[in-house]
Order: sequence, then structure tokens, then C-alpha cells
Amino acid sequence: MGKNAGFILVVFTLHLCMSFALCEYYSETLPFSPKQQVVTNLHFFFHDTLTGPDPSAVLIAKPHLTGEGSSSPTPFGSLMAIDDPLTLGPDPKSEQIGNARGMYVSSGKHVPTLTMYVDFGFTSGLFNGSSFTVFSRNTITDKERELAVVGGRGRFRMATGVANLNTYSVNLTNGDAIVEYNVTLYHY
Repeated sequence: MGKNAGFILVVFTLHLCMSFALCEYYSETLPFSPKQQVVTNLHFFFHDTLTGPDPSAVLIAKPHLTGEGSSSPTPFGSLMAIDDPLTLGPDPKSEQIGNARGMYVSSGKHVPTLTMYVDFGFTSGLFNGSSFTVFSRNTITDKERELAVVGGRGRFRMATGVANLNTYSVNLTNGDAIVEYNVTLYHY
């Protein structure tokens, strides 16, 4: 009885292997028709508020080893979650056109630097419902700097490009900042 069960198991296993080997993968190849690449230039202001009754950036993690005794609002190793308003002008009361949502980590041990993982989403106008994504180093002590655009959705699908930043104002005591963005996007 044991030899028959072993033989049946071997035959069943071979049958199963043959069934998988004879299966075909189905795919449909469509002709490639490239779309025209579009260039979009955007200009807006980013308001990063760490203080007050309704901050737009909050501390979610801070290492106890590097944060002790630091005068910086974001000492090395701090992780911040953001939902910062994007406006047409530098005045916080100017028309809001979207939000920058994501995180940044204080990644510069000796030079104040943020590594940003942020999605810039638009909530009004021609680009309502569209966004582009930045994943880049931001050396915040430089008045002018450049960040990499690594993707997008909606009207900015498959975006690449660059965001040129200019610090409009910053409070060195509490970290509140207004940053001017000039963004060039290449998308389809």
C-alpha cells in the first residue's frame, strides 16, 4: 500500500508540474505612441509654521542623544510631519492654492540640512487635483537652493524637474519660515 501511495504522489506531482509548465502568460502588446512632453513653470510661497495654536509642521520623532541642549527648533535627527499651505504671495493671508504634505528629517549633523519627502498638491485653478513630489536635500542655511522633483500625478503625471527655493523670511528662534518656490516641471 505504501509503494502505491508513493507512486500516485509522484505521478500527481509530475502532472501538477506539467500543468504549470504548459500554462501561457497572456499579455497584449500595444503600439507605443509617445505623448508630447510639456514644460510647466510654477511660482508660489510655502509657509512652514512650527509654532502657535495651529502649527503646520509638527515634531513626530526626536532623538534624545542629539536634541539635548540644542537651540535649534529641529536638531539633527528630528522628524517632522507637515501640512504646509501654498499661497500665491508671501503674506500668509494671500490666496491659498494648495498644500505641501509629507515629512522632512533634519539630516545635517554639522550644517543645518533637511531631507524632504513632500507632495505639493494643488486645490484650485488649472492644476486642481494635481501634484508633484520632491525628494531631495535642502540646505536651509543657503538663501537660494535647488530641490529635485521626482514624480507627479494628475496634470503632472510622470513629472521630473527642479524646484528653485529662495528663503523669503525665517525666524531663527522658532523655525517658522516662508519660502518662495520657482518650479520647472517636465511632464506628459
